[in-house]
Amino acid sequence: MADDEIIEYPIDGVLDLHGFHPRDVKDLVPEYLRECRGRGILEVRIVHGKGTGVLRETVHAILGRLPEVASFRLAQGGSSWGATLVDLRPASPDTP
Repeated sequence: MADDEIIEYPIDGVLDLHGFHPRDVKDLVPEYLRECRGRGILEVRIVHGKGTGVLRETVHAILGRLPEVASFRLAQGGSSWGATLVDLRPASPDTP
């Protein structure tokens, strides 16, 4: 697969970052959330994995800068650890 090849990813409220290169996360997360919000999906789960926490910290830093993010928190419970739950603000009619 070429580096510039476009990959279709389902917009269903769950973004699993496994399989994405870490350098792509800074653009991927905001774009995915924008698409979700545009489709009325206001609760999003971002799976970043447990690992060392670097990717989680990156995701949280991105979320903290986005005005469309109302809140975010680590998912709780057995298989949920390694994911962040995001609540988005509804889009206003004049906001893309």
